[in-house]
Amino acid sequence: MSRIVHCAKLGRDAEGLDFAPWPGPLGQRIYTEISKEAWQQWLAHQTMLLNEYRLNPLDPKSRQFLSAEMEKFLFGGDVKQPEGYVAPNTES
Repeated sequence: MSRIVHCAKLGRDAEGLDFAPWPGPLGQRIYTEISKEAWQQWLAHQTMLLNEYRLNPLDPKSRQFLSAEMEKFLFGGDVKQPEGYVAPNTES
């Protein structure tokens, strides 16, 4: 049986994550308030940030930046696209 949460990102009830995907209090907050669907949206956004800003996920400054962006993305905040970013054309 899946766990249902009221997702802070989507604003509706949805299937919750199976485990805390990030360490510490932020990870616990994500586990209790974010759905699998919203987490997948974050992973896609994070991939774009890593690529556009050429971030190294092992670098502490990059991890700090990603953590701050993750919190803004998932819980509301001023989420901005990188300057000059053009989304890939997904229509075929």
